[in-house]
Amino acid sequence: MAKYKKKPVVIEAFRLTMITRWDNSEWPKWLHIAWNTEGEGGIWPDFDGKENLKKFADNLCIGTKEGIMRCPIGWWIIKGIVGEIYCCENDIFEQTYELVELVEDETKEGDEL
Repeated sequence: MAKYKKKPVVIEAFRLTMITRWDNSEWPKWLHIAWNTEGEGGIWPDFDGKENLKKFADNLCIGTKEGIMRCPIGWWIIKGIVGEIYCCENDIFEQTYELVELVEDETKEGDEL
């Protein structure tokens, strides 16, 4: 048996809250680009059929290499080291990552997304 530790990598992350779910003005550029894109690397509203519309409407779905991930309110949306997008539960995020720096998104008002 061997033990391993995670290599230090820097990722970009954005926490999905009830406010940021419905107001995308604070979303980073990469999240805007992924919005309503189908398949791997895409993010879209979680509408699981008409009967479940209200049950899952606050969640987002993320297309990953492994399949579709449901991202509930309170979880983090992560852009990984090779540009992949996935989500992570808050408790695990806090145990795994620490803040390196706050950066302003490069998107300025009026810029094309």
